[in-house]
Amino acid sequence: MIESYLLKHLAGYIDGQWVEADSGKTADVFNPANGKQLAAVPYMGADETKRAIAAGRAVLPDVPDVDTRREWLEDTRDALLAEKEEIGRILCLEHGKPWKEAQGEVEYAASFFDYFAGTMADALAPETLPEKAKNCTWTVHKRSIGVAGLITPWNFPIGMIAKKIAPAMAAGCPTVTKPATETPLTMIAMFQLMHERLDLPKGMINLVMGSSSDIGGELMRSPDVPMISFTGSTGVGQLLIEQSKDWVKKLGLELGGNAPFVVLDDADLESAADNLIANKFRGAGQTCVCANRIYVQSSVYEEFSNKVIDRVKALKVGDGMDEDVNIGPLINQAGFDKVKDHVADALSKGAQLEAGKHPDELDASKSLFYSPTVITQVTHDMKCCKEETFGPLVPLIPFETDEDALKFSNQTEFGLASYVFGKDEARADRIVANLHFGHCGYNTGTGPAAHAPFGGMLQSGVGREGGHDGLMEFIELQTVPNGS
Repeated sequence: MIESYLLKHLAGYIDGQWVEADSGKTADVFNPANGKQLAAVPYMGADETKRAIAAGRAVLPDVPDVDTRREWLEDTRDALLAEKEEIGRILCLEHGKPWKEAQGEVEYAASFFDYFAGTMADALAPETLPEKAKNCTWTVHKRSIGVAGLITPWNFPIGMIAKKIAPAMAAGCPTVTKPATETPLTMIAMFQLMHERLDLPKGMINLVMGSSSDIGGELMRSPDVPMISFTGSTGVGQLLIEQSKDWVKKLGLELGGNAPFVVLDDADLESAADNLIANKFRGAGQTCVCANRIYVQSSVYEEFSNKVIDRVKALKVGDGMDEDVNIGPLINQAGFDKVKDHVADALSKGAQLEAGKHPDELDASKSLFYSPTVITQVTHDMKCCKEETFGPLVPLIPFETDEDALKFSNQTEFGLASYVFGKDEARADRIVANLHFGHCGYNTGTGPAAHAPFGGMLQSGVGREGGHDGLMEFIELQTVPNGS
């Protein structure tokens, strides 16, 4: 069982109090590296969620001013950075990603509190329009939208909540947060820090964990929750859209991806290969922005493939708490089996296994460690091109012309992240401008940052997180014409 001074309360948090589930039910949390139980946490449902919503609604009239809220963000930032090693350890144990990488995620989370603390005062100030119309002065006010429901996935246990709760707090929104059942401990640790180090009014932040259908259903049914921010699958996002119609809720949805990674014949192949490795194997490939389809121009296909294969063979797989480990386990058997199925499907259709183990050698019942895998001669009829693998698989696909690269990249209903590598900026710009992806890295495999808006096109979602736009997701604009 896990022991940590940041986990004094393995409980939910409602109206400023640590609480158990009304039913007394608990859910076990496991270390995916060894299958051992880490903790048992409350398994809550609709009734606890109702109380959390009511607590948030009650505190709305007493939400303090911008200066106080900025102090909350600054204090949270400082607390996360001061405790990044211990929070990173908790994150590593429940998720599996290497400890160093987990600490990097804590720093990433802190950057959102830092960004919104530094920009919120100007962003939230009323704006008096220079034009006069109808003999009035027109002022636009930025009002808190109200109680916000925040639903986060397991793949970034603290990064994802920071992207949501930091702008919500900046905007003056009380929140009800539901973490993933696989990784609630990191969230509990963050809430403990906020409970101990911030002077928050009761009900400003609330944490409920347990049944997705019961908790999510109550958030969607309640007229007192006008805003829902969700990161997860497109299927669940579509369900939330359907459920939002009765109260016409505002939705911020970051959904599934199928990211293309395009390597043109004039690219710096060493840099492209390094960026691919860093991008693809972060979190063992379990990220929505990691490269899923790697398109390489045929004239450099063999050279680039060899560079990638060499790098992948040098990666070390193991328990994330061990030194020099690059890749930890997958989160569960379902994730493991999906990667295995994608590799088996590709090999059955003519792909070549260049690095990693054959699927027949792998058994999730024995271990959730999946060998980083490279396959070549991949074609578009294979599952790894049609679906998001969400694991440590690199499928290398040759293409001939720039038009082919663009056509192949856009052959998906998703539009979250994409990447293009090449030295000719004008050429790359023509490709980037025609990609239907909300994020497109040029000569970099980097993902989102706190100061920039991030989100998807098509079935990858609506709304943005990060930057000024991310703050505005939690704001309602009120226009006041003054005829005095």
